[in-house]
Amino acid sequence: MVKARIAVLVSGGGTNLQALIDAQGKGIIKSGEIVLVVSNKKDAYALTRAQNAGIKTAVIEKKGNPDFENDIIALLKSDGIDVIVLAGFMCILSEHFTKTFENRILNVHPSLIPSFCGEGFYGLHVHEAALNYGVKVTGATVHFVNEIPDGGKIILQKAVEVKEDDTPEILQKRVMEQAEWIILPQAVEIVSKNYIKE
Repeated sequence: MVKARIAVLVSGGGTNLQALIDAQGKGIIKSGEIVLVVSNKKDAYALTRAQNAGIKTAVIEKKGNPDFENDIIALLKSDGIDVIVLAGFMCILSEHFTKTFENRILNVHPSLIPSFCGEGFYGLHVHEAALNYGVKVTGATVHFVNEIPDGGKIILQKAVEVKEDDTPEILQKRVMEQAEWIILPQAVEIVSKNYIKE
């Protein structure tokens, strides 16, 4: 059995990447293998996490690069990538990119879609919005990526309780620990199964 080849796209610290690396080590992700981590920022700590795990890394910067997306597409194709995971990748991808890898790009969003999602809803903004609205339950969603921000088909969701004295930072941490880091590896395994080569 040849495992699905997984690439993870990152921009920052790489906590979701670490959750994926750990899940692979524990056998939660067994149908695929993370073979490439690509960052749009050369100083992203996620690159260090990948290097520590012995995973190949690449940096393709967006600033001043009109071929940014095409450069990433070329790299993914040359590495024979089957499944792409956006793990804190702070770039909106065009329809050209998402159609090239249709139903093969996964993203984790820190709310229960369709709540608090779409353009402008990322990072702490999502948790601020949830607290301002007064919801009692939030969570995370893993979905396929299409040309609409947070608009692709949902793969998995997990609910997380909102507590009285939550701040956006406290809620963000709870959603990561109790939802994102659990369902993202599970969803990657679900999708990777489709790309196993016997």
